[in-house]
Amino acid sequence: MLTMPAPDDAVLARRAEIVAALRDIVPGEGVIDAEEERRAYETDGLSAYRQLPMVVVLPSTVEQVSAVLRYCHEQKIKVVPRGAGTGLSGGALPLADGVLLGLGKFNRILDIDYANRCVVTQPGVTNLGITNAVTADGFYYAPDPSSQIACSIGGNIAENSGGVHCLKYGLTTNNVLGVQMVLIDGTVIRVGGKHLDAGGYDLLGIITGSEGLLGVVTEVTVRILRKPATARAVLVGFPTLEAGGDCVAAIIGAGIIPGGMEMMDRPAIHAAEAFVNAGYPLDVEALLIVELDGPAVEVDELIAAVGEIATQCGAVYSRLSKSEEERARFWAGRKAAFPAVGRISPDYMCMDGTIPRKQLPFVLGRITELGEKHGLRVANVFHAGDGNLHPLILFDANKPQELAAAEALGADILRLCVQVGGVLTGEHGVGIEKRDLMGTMFSEDDLAQQQRLKCAFDPDGLLNPGKVFPVLHRCAELGRMVVRGGAVPFPDLPRF
Repeated sequence: MLTMPAPDDAVLARRAEIVAALRDIVPGEGVIDAEEERRAYETDGLSAYRQLPMVVVLPSTVEQVSAVLRYCHEQKIKVVPRGAGTGLSGGALPLADGVLLGLGKFNRILDIDYANRCVVTQPGVTNLGITNAVTADGFYYAPDPSSQIACSIGGNIAENSGGVHCLKYGLTTNNVLGVQMVLIDGTVIRVGGKHLDAGGYDLLGIITGSEGLLGVVTEVTVRILRKPATARAVLVGFPTLEAGGDCVAAIIGAGIIPGGMEMMDRPAIHAAEAFVNAGYPLDVEALLIVELDGPAVEVDELIAAVGEIATQCGAVYSRLSKSEEERARFWAGRKAAFPAVGRISPDYMCMDGTIPRKQLPFVLGRITELGEKHGLRVANVFHAGDGNLHPLILFDANKPQELAAAEALGADILRLCVQVGGVLTGEHGVGIEKRDLMGTMFSEDDLAQQQRLKCAFDPDGLLNPGKVFPVLHRCAELGRMVVRGGAVPFPDLPRF
């Protein structure tokens, strides 16, 4: 852990002034300034990086959020928005000289509108909480990240989260209809609503996936769907990762769009089976979980087609779910893969890159080679249908050289994704984890143009600074820039 120098009297006095002002806005227990209590907010799911926030504020109304941001804007104080803290890219990492704005008290569903097939919710409601609120009436919310029991819908919007069913039903951006958002100067705006689409610029598309750099979301309208009449899952095992990757490409190439299609390699299979007892085969190198949903007659036909394709691709194992309980158990193993891997390694780093499906066999082979090069094991779990990879790099944080090796291996994997025509992230966001790799995918002009958009929302760069962009350009300079110039590198961030 990086040891910071003790603050001088002027810094302490300034901090006390800020805490007092925030307590006037959010009275009671809404402001946390004791060190041991701030410690709970020092990291998110990327726990290799930690930083104690200057102060934590937990508003419970939109008016309080607006007042906090207005004050921080006037005083030029940095603000880091935070949802449930389950993000894996360091997007909610605090700043030592910034306010951490937590949305945990925004935890109510405001309206369930079946006529318009939507739910209006506060951002602190969990992803699974939305489905639980409508399941009795035969509806559900489609995006389902593995952390859905804990992650908040506001955080899902910040990172544009996906899940095992995103292949057919889309990411968060495809299922959000509207948001209420507070800008850095305290202005409250609404974008979208219960209607399907609106004219003008696609501001909703800009906000979804913006990682807290543009504003603070205080209300969300999401689309809900009818539960499929039938849903069945099939486990298909292969003797090699390449054969599994070929099957994925062949299924999509045949025009079949499963409700979900996930893939796991041998280390992930064994870890998940030991943890959940999902019924996975232990003598295969790759396991594909393919779920087909819709009318029963359609599902039966598609299952037969998938089975034929799998056989042609060299499948050596096949098992079809015979009940809803068995189908849920198949998915329980996949969704528990991350904690399951935690049982076989002291630490792991979960990467997130996306590649063209046809590149799956090649990339999986190269990941194995890269792991051997860096001397680390890798367990692969990923959304096979849309090429969203989640390699889990196993290491021991108590050995400093292994953390450095894990970071180097992760960077090599992400560079590989870009080299084969993919992107740096599919659903975890850039945060600080991939920030310094943005140049492998974007030119300096590309990044400057993206920062011009941020400047339109946050001209002083107060919202979540230090995230996403490897080089910080001042907004005034961006207006004059053609190519290089006026760049200020972000400082290194503390870690274990």
